[in-house]
Amino acid sequence: MMTANEVRESYKKFFETKGHKIVASAPMVIKDDPTLMFTNAGMNQWKDIILGTKDPGKDVRRVDSQKCLRVSGKHNDLEEVGHDTYHHTMFEMLGNWSFGDYFKEGAIDYAWEYLVDVLHLNPEDLYVTVFEGSPEENLSRDDEAARFWGKHVPADHIINGNKHDNFWEMGDTGPCGPCSEIHVDSRTPEEKAQVPGRELVNKDNPQVIEIWNIVFMQYNRKADGSLEPLPMHVIDTGMGFERLVRMLQGKHSNYDTDIFQPIIKEIERLTGLKYEDAHGDSRTQTNIDVAMRVVADHLRAVAFSIADGQLPSNAKAGYVIRRILRRAVRYAYTFLNRKEAFMYKLVPVLVQEMGAAYPELPAQQELIARVMKEEEDSFLRTLDKGINLLNGDMDELKAHGKTELDGAAAFRLFDTYGFPLDLTELICRENGYTVDGKGFDEEMEKQKARARNAAVVENGDWEVVKEGEQEFVGYDYTEYECHILRYRKVTQKKNTFFELVLDHTPFYGEMGGQVGDTGVLVSADETVEVIDTKRENNQSIHIVKQLPKDIRADFMACVDIDKRDGSAANHTATHLLDYALKQVLGDHVEQKGSYVSADTLRFDFSHFQKVTDEELRQVERIVNDMIRQDFPLDEHRDTPLEEAKALGAIALFGEKYGDKVRVVRFGPSCEFCGGIHAKSTGRIGFFKIIGESSVAAGIRRIEALTGKACEEAIYALQDTLTDVRALFNNAKDLKGVVGKYIEEHDAMKKDIEKFRAQTVERLKDELVKRVKLMNGVQVVRAVIEMEPSAAKDLVFKIREALPENLLCVIGSKAHEKPMLSVMLSDDMVKGHSLNAGQMIREAAKLIQGGGGGQPHYAQAGGKNIDGLNAAVDKVIELAAL
Repeated sequence: MMTANEVRESYKKFFETKGHKIVASAPMVIKDDPTLMFTNAGMNQWKDIILGTKDPGKDVRRVDSQKCLRVSGKHNDLEEVGHDTYHHTMFEMLGNWSFGDYFKEGAIDYAWEYLVDVLHLNPEDLYVTVFEGSPEENLSRDDEAARFWGKHVPADHIINGNKHDNFWEMGDTGPCGPCSEIHVDSRTPEEKAQVPGRELVNKDNPQVIEIWNIVFMQYNRKADGSLEPLPMHVIDTGMGFERLVRMLQGKHSNYDTDIFQPIIKEIERLTGLKYEDAHGDSRTQTNIDVAMRVVADHLRAVAFSIADGQLPSNAKAGYVIRRILRRAVRYAYTFLNRKEAFMYKLVPVLVQEMGAAYPELPAQQELIARVMKEEEDSFLRTLDKGINLLNGDMDELKAHGKTELDGAAAFRLFDTYGFPLDLTELICRENGYTVDGKGFDEEMEKQKARARNAAVVENGDWEVVKEGEQEFVGYDYTEYECHILRYRKVTQKKNTFFELVLDHTPFYGEMGGQVGDTGVLVSADETVEVIDTKRENNQSIHIVKQLPKDIRADFMACVDIDKRDGSAANHTATHLLDYALKQVLGDHVEQKGSYVSADTLRFDFSHFQKVTDEELRQVERIVNDMIRQDFPLDEHRDTPLEEAKALGAIALFGEKYGDKVRVVRFGPSCEFCGGIHAKSTGRIGFFKIIGESSVAAGIRRIEALTGKACEEAIYALQDTLTDVRALFNNAKDLKGVVGKYIEEHDAMKKDIEKFRAQTVERLKDELVKRVKLMNGVQVVRAVIEMEPSAAKDLVFKIREALPENLLCVIGSKAHEKPMLSVMLSDDMVKGHSLNAGQMIREAAKLIQGGGGGQPHYAQAGGKNIDGLNAAVDKVIELAAL
């Protein structure tokens, strides 16, 4: 029986013999495509080739095993994960591609040969589907694919499939086309005799499942829903690795294969529980089995995401990862009795099983474990309270005969306790209740409206001006002749702007943490301002407020040199900083993000404790020494990947590198990088760290200044010191004089505190003597000049002196602001049912303020000092003595 690792390798080797180049998996987290957060299919990394914006080069046949994630949007399997045996969040997709080379017949023949001749699957167990057509889109049945399948399978094993199953689309827009699915019937002979396999294809039968999808990429779906032909035909296949291994190992569940069993065995060891799967016959055992499957699956999704550079957070892709982790933590908490973080303890076994195929896992193992533990600990601190609150809500539903939790309650769980909506829905579903998702969305929208700064961006279709591909010339030029290839209109709120693609551009599109260039496009008749440059599908997208009057004119693209030089200097400084951090802190330091503009330098890196002041100073010295040495930019473009690694260049985990890369060296610093850099380190001028902080578990952030910004900061600091020195009569020993003043200040502060305490004690004695009896209640009333903290001390001292039948109301004034303090003895609260907090809220209206507190003591502040006497009297009135 083949192991999972052997199956993965056999697939790659088979297609290598068919002329395919084996390529590495792209990162699961996508950073330069605004339409996708995660790789959800093997073709994502080839999107620019399929769209015709990038030439595939000589390697028109490729093969790999791609790590994918599907938890949102059209391709969302999250709810099924753990409850069935074959859906997953993170999964591996075995894929082979042909870019303008072989098409339907070749793809079908290769698939059949691999499954039947190499893996020895029984041909009688294989069924295939073909697209039945779509009259509304003027698409006919894929008779061509059916004819090629007819060479291998009988007619009754070829099944028509509808648009949902047999027309593959990456999203609402983008490459698409008809497809053929391959399904395997793994039932027993007795089961097959009762119901033919063709009747169970795409019917959610767990033993008749799809393992391979061959997409015949022919079209591009435009924003208006129409289809246009792609520049070339593309074969894009995807085979579910986990499902394939299950078939080959004769298992009824993906979780029974050697992909998941080592993880599940470790879960058993850590929890003391047993995984029985189909052998369990109790509700409790079923919950344990589901929980173990969820944890095993979600562990992989979270670990690979962190390895690819995406940390859990409250925004976009980071929130998706946090949702997945929290879903697993809740299953472990409820059904595996894990009240403390434990998923992070599973990371070593995951690395052991998958580290050879995916080296980013062992390289990032410590970071993955630390981040997961901190996230688990954080959620566990609120999970218990949230579950108790939800249980209370469900008890209320049961008591009133209702079955739906209202949206406001679900939103409160999200907003206060960090429960994603799908987690609340899951817990409610387990207990027979539903959630008002619409009401939740309404509450979410209200919150977004309170903080919203921008509206949704609507993109129009690209309008083609002339055919061609873009060439980036920004490494060598800041001005270049160009023409517009295509443009589109973009609407944001009430603002409209346009995006342009040029045939030649010196403008760097925002990528790798470096901001996009700004500048102008100049023709014979007009000048158009480029306000930003973004990156999309490996192209620079130029953003302008107005479309040029003549879009077919000859233009000169001119970059703003001052801004370019500033961001280039900061970018180069991050390379030097990365090198220096490794020298001072150790080789475990890995870049985890950066942001550089003309006046900003921010660098995130892996490190597990605060960097000391001494270490920061040492880092600064190394960087500034490299600046003074004025190392020139040593650049190697289009360098083969292996040759670049031999040069000692540092690659970033989570970044996708092509067959050829750009290597940037400044003295001992050598990295893979596609950004804009200074011509030499001397151009940076000077480097100064202005901040070091934590941004996530195991991730630190350094903020720094260079060049002109650093110079201005030094001037500002010098001016501040001059001003401070003038305050102390231009003392030569400024540090000594300031220290002396601080000592004197502390001494005077102690004297003031002593005097204040004496004043409070004296006032207490006077007010106790002037106490008035009203129906047996001792009423202390006063309006005095006093700080709020002193007023608080005063009413507590009066309560000590008059512990029974006390109503004390003090109105105090300080710095032209009124303050109201109310104190009650315990018997007044219990025997007279008085509440200081309620009384003060009503009385505070007279001073145009508000406040509150406990039943026996409350304070309120306000704006209207003239209403203070009336507010004091109002409290006494409310006491109804």
